[in-house]
Amino acid sequence: MAGIDLVIIGTYLIFICWHGISVKSSYESADDYFLANRSLTWPIIGLSLFATNISTSSIIGLGGSGYETGISVFNYEWTGAIMLAIFAVFIVPHYIRNNLTTMPEFLERRFDNRSRFYFSVIAILINVLIDIAGALYAGSLFLRGLFPGIDLYVFVGIMALIAGLYTVVGGLKAVVFTDSIQGFLLAIGAGIISVLLFLKVGSWSEIKAALPADYLSLIRPLDDSLIPWPTLFVSLPILGFYFMCTNQHMVQRILGAQSVEDGRKGAIFAGFLKLPLLFLLVLPGTLGRLAYPELENPNIIFPTLLFDLLPVGVLGFVITGFIAALMSSIDSALTAAGSIATLDIYKKINPGNSEQHYIKIGKILIMTFVTIASLWAPFIEQFPTLWEYLQAVLAYLTPPVVTCFLFGLFWPRASAEGANYTLLIGTFVAFGMIVNNYIHPVVGSIHYLYSATIIFLASSAVMLIASFLSPRSQEPQDTNSLKTIKEMKDYNMISAESSLPWYRSYKGFALGLCVTTAILVIVFW
Repeated sequence: MAGIDLVIIGTYLIFICWHGISVKSSYESADDYFLANRSLTWPIIGLSLFATNISTSSIIGLGGSGYETGISVFNYEWTGAIMLAIFAVFIVPHYIRNNLTTMPEFLERRFDNRSRFYFSVIAILINVLIDIAGALYAGSLFLRGLFPGIDLYVFVGIMALIAGLYTVVGGLKAVVFTDSIQGFLLAIGAGIISVLLFLKVGSWSEIKAALPADYLSLIRPLDDSLIPWPTLFVSLPILGFYFMCTNQHMVQRILGAQSVEDGRKGAIFAGFLKLPLLFLLVLPGTLGRLAYPELENPNIIFPTLLFDLLPVGVLGFVITGFIAALMSSIDSALTAAGSIATLDIYKKINPGNSEQHYIKIGKILIMTFVTIASLWAPFIEQFPTLWEYLQAVLAYLTPPVVTCFLFGLFWPRASAEGANYTLLIGTFVAFGMIVNNYIHPVVGSIHYLYSATIIFLASSAVMLIASFLSPRSQEPQDTNSLKTIKEMKDYNMISAESSLPWYRSYKGFALGLCVTTAILVIVFW
């Protein structure tokens, strides 16, 4: 890189740290610190969700998978966009009007403290060992390509320190602001690479003639190694529901919305922003097979395109976007893990302290989590691929949690005992699937996406049986408990028409998102 590239990168890092420090004085309570005073508008929410969703691991993973197997990996993104539309229309009002602060809080108020504690632990593990550690590892691989003589641990430590600094000082308000800038930088940078690569490899007809037909198809056969087509209907929606509708570091932006309308529109806007990723990250990886057919490691296709195609100055700008995505992933997971550990675990064990005390504890926990993640990140190198590490772990851990949220939201009979047994037995089934698939096969290895469906169906059966045997009517009544969406007395208010014209309301946004997604899927069927 030239000196101007280094100046651009250094200037950006200094700016995000300065901004995090500049907003530190605006917090009076833990709720303000973790939810940005509930003042976020929908454009900021959408950009922040987009930047959070597109981590360095996603950039490396989507591009590498596009190079290796074609565009079918984009199925994760368009199903996620549809899930965001469903989330906005049916669930966002329920979360906001109940003034939720964390997702484990939902489980306690709907069921009891056992399910809250269980999900708190699972959520922290996912945030620290998958989201933060995965982002640190992917970013370190990229930076090690720039400076091959420096050890991986050094890059991990530097990135963890910078992201931890402005997250600890600024809280969610600092995070969503930097996320918005980072999402913009990433989109512009990836767009430049896509255009230059397309000009290099030729016309679309030449591309279709040069690539195998299935490389440009979203729908793949039953035995596909990445995404068999039946998993589009159950498995991917399960993972999508967890990530978009229950994952603290995504939903936290919605909970910080200044109104229900802003929360809804922010989620749908993020769904729109996910769709261009086919052209910004996935297709460039696939087209990379034409430009670099002998690449040994598919995961380095994006860095290869970046260094080969971009001139001085622009290179620094795009690397800044990449580092921005890395920071966004880390800061989002840190605020999520910190808020859950502080409000769902520590505050429950040590109630009655001042708000400033809880903010201080949250900052200590954030630095603890970033330290643990930075120590774990280099060990991810022992797994077959980064993408499999990220998706497979989610496929095994999340179905029992998704079951509890779905039944808790939409089925009035779902009981606390039902949730408790669902989480316990569902986790046991997941452990059995892991043993069968990776340690000692009993019935033959089962694709991790099919495994997610099996775990979800088993968890749903447990929820139904346990709730019928121990109905909710037998539980003590709590005035703070949450009802299902169907039971809520203000359900008509939650579902009420917006006062805005339909084309400016959330319903117009949601309809536009679904139609656009359908067109895209049909074109690349």
